[in-house]
Amino acid sequence: MEQCVWRRHVSDQLKQRDRVQRQAFEELIHQYTRLLEKSDLQAVLSERYQADKYELQRGHEGGSDGSLQQEVSLMRIRHQEELTELHKKRGELAQNVIELNNQIQQKDKLIQSNEAKMLQYQQQISGLEGDCRDLRGLLQDLERANQTLKDEYDALQITFCALEEKLRKTSEDNQELVCRWMAEKSQEANKLNAENEKDTRRRQAKLQKELADAAKEPLPIDPDDDIEVLAEEAGKGGGETSPSRALSRTPSKKTSQPPPGGLLDSISSIFGRRAHPYSSSPEGSEAPSGVCAEVRVPTTAIHVFDAHDGEVNAVSFSPGSRLLATGGMDRKVKLWEVVSGRCEPKGSLTGSNAGITSIEFDSAGSFLLAASNDFASRLWTVEDSRLRHTLTGHSGKVLSARFLLDNTRIVSGSYDRTLKLWDLRSKVCMKTVFAGSSCNDIVCTEQCVMSGHFDKKVRFWDIRAESMVQELQLQGRVTSLDLNHDRTELLSCSRDDLLNIIDLRTVSVRHTLSAQGFKCGADWTRVTFSPDGCYVAGGSADGALYIWNVLTGKVERTLDRSHSSAINSVSWSPSGAYVVSVEKSSKAILWSDM
Repeated sequence: MEQCVWRRHVSDQLKQRDRVQRQAFEELIHQYTRLLEKSDLQAVLSERYQADKYELQRGHEGGSDGSLQQEVSLMRIRHQEELTELHKKRGELAQNVIELNNQIQQKDKLIQSNEAKMLQYQQQISGLEGDCRDLRGLLQDLERANQTLKDEYDALQITFCALEEKLRKTSEDNQELVCRWMAEKSQEANKLNAENEKDTRRRQAKLQKELADAAKEPLPIDPDDDIEVLAEEAGKGGGETSPSRALSRTPSKKTSQPPPGGLLDSISSIFGRRAHPYSSSPEGSEAPSGVCAEVRVPTTAIHVFDAHDGEVNAVSFSPGSRLLATGGMDRKVKLWEVVSGRCEPKGSLTGSNAGITSIEFDSAGSFLLAASNDFASRLWTVEDSRLRHTLTGHSGKVLSARFLLDNTRIVSGSYDRTLKLWDLRSKVCMKTVFAGSSCNDIVCTEQCVMSGHFDKKVRFWDIRAESMVQELQLQGRVTSLDLNHDRTELLSCSRDDLLNIIDLRTVSVRHTLSAQGFKCGADWTRVTFSPDGCYVAGGSADGALYIWNVLTGKVERTLDRSHSSAINSVSWSPSGAYVVSVEKSSKAILWSDM
């Protein structure tokens, strides 16, 4: 292969030298040839002129020498002119030769530069050919991998079809079993109702018999009791009495004997004993504290701690203010117990496959709901930290999930621009509503769901009609929503660095809160009302915590120099004693006025 290369190189060099040298002298040789031809022509003409001269001399020997000399002079002049013309042409040809030599030199330089470029281009072509070979090899590898994946996909598709068919058959069998079970339950209920009817009729007959026996028995009268017998105004005899006479008994000094137990039991069995109402919460739940007696505006960071390995997105107090939950990008929800102004670790809730975006306790503090970036919402029991439900169905990040007031349904809002209503008893999605824009936060009342969106709107949805009833346009992308304690005012935070207090009775902005230096740091920045609704707490992008007075609309207090990055979320304890803020780094801070 190397011999072929150098041989081809030598041949190319010889051809190039032949081409350059031949082109350089070809024109010169051509001009020189023309010059020789003209010289030969001149010699021929000279010979002819000499012959003519000789003939003229012979033909005119007897003529006058003057005319002959004159003709010779004319011929000499003419020949001299032709010779002059030939010399002139020779000079021009010499000048042309010089110019052609200069052009040849320029062409040589151009050829050399072109040869250098050609060599460079050949090197580039060689490199590109190598790259092309590598790419062909990579393409073949990718084609083989693609074929393998295609085969695996076909196998998985066949498996999926088989499993789907099995699921369909299982569902049919399950439906049949449920129908049979319902039929058996109905039969058992009918039998039980028939037995209850028989038992009720027996008790009624027994009661009637006991009442008849009791009516026949004489009523014992204690002589020590004060009894006043009122005589009838119209009677047959003064000393006679009848069962229709009214008797009035005054309180006795002695305790009368209670009626027979069997009689009371029979009466109770007909009319039923009314049990005293009671409430019992699940094991591990904490009783809600209700509206706090006094809200204390925080002044000091009493505990600074690392809550997660990475960014902390969400924080929430339990209804009794005893527990604190935080959610972060490390895919965990951590529980903290607030003891003597410190947050002590209590447990960790796992199961999420991506970062946590929002968290909320139910009204009893028994369950915790969290939304995450893996398109799902999850429900844990607080007492044993067990994952109970995973609600999947969104096609984008779930940015907020909230309990409805009955704690049996959940509303979730997602980046996929939909809201979903879930039933915890059946664990299915009851309704999906297309909102038209990414939903960043949700709050709920008895019959209404309010959602804040990326398109700068707050939307109001009727749960019963499952439709939007109204929307309110704000000036920035909505990042957070919160309700005051009596659910008459809605707090919103938006990316235009403004907090709006919305009157839910008129669905209009009543107050706008702002502060010098306050800046909303993210699309999921959360702000909160105080438990009594008199204050608002929000974190800024520079790490400062701002407290506004709702009545005056002015900043009540600014707490800074504790956070090192933007504050993502703030939560005020229902007792009013603590405020917790979390930031984009791993830090969380417990604030109070102590």
